[in-house]
Amino acid sequence: MITAHGLWKRFGGVDVLRGLDADITAGRVTAIVGPNGAGKTTFIKSILGLTRLDRGTLLFDGEPVTGDERYRRRIGYMPQIARFPENLTGTELLAFLRELRGQPVTDDTLLDELQVRAALPKPLRVMSGGTRQKVNAAAAFLFRPALLILDEPTSGLDPVSAGILKRRIHAERIAGRTVLLTSHVLSEVEELADDVIFLCDGQARFTGALTALKRSTGQATLERSLATLMTAEDAA
Repeated sequence: MITAHGLWKRFGGVDVLRGLDADITAGRVTAIVGPNGAGKTTFIKSILGLTRLDRGTLLFDGEPVTGDERYRRRIGYMPQIARFPENLTGTELLAFLRELRGQPVTDDTLLDELQVRAALPKPLRVMSGGTRQKVNAAAAFLFRPALLILDEPTSGLDPVSAGILKRRIHAERIAGRTVLLTSHVLSEVEELADDVIFLCDGQARFTGALTALKRSTGQATLERSLATLMTAEDAA
């Protein structure tokens, strides 16, 4: 679904992406992992069209993301921290998103699964952080997007709600949708991901199946596999 080749991006004299090559396969869950400052956020913002690359090729279903912006209608995005207009109610926010996208809501079931529908008439400014995060999660799924981009999706959620969201991610994958997620909780990545892109210093040090990563490093867990890769990088 997404092909990245030779992506470069510089901020303030620092190369955040340095010739990044990666593929995100349709119908699978891909996790982007790596240390802070590795380029994860910049890569995601590039896919969303929020960051203009200095050079390189980034394709969404074979079409450059710098072309027709309508491809964004096929993406559902859950940021780690959603900055919604504080004066809106939850109901008004969802209506605003519907008008902004020009699409009808086709899946609001996560509002019920997360038990957040009753809170929608309240202004966002009076909602708890956890409730706002539930609205944030539900909003990403509203339009049955072909691609879901979830940035630290369970951050701020209670264990029950986190479990509900993870089950929904599994269900979307079974339904053939593509999920791209980031998480610092590596046990969560192991639970959810088919594929892993390990970023370090703006480059992909590994891209492929999680099982292949464990096999190539000879380790039983993702945490140990990544530690092995980083140790090898340091030794080199």
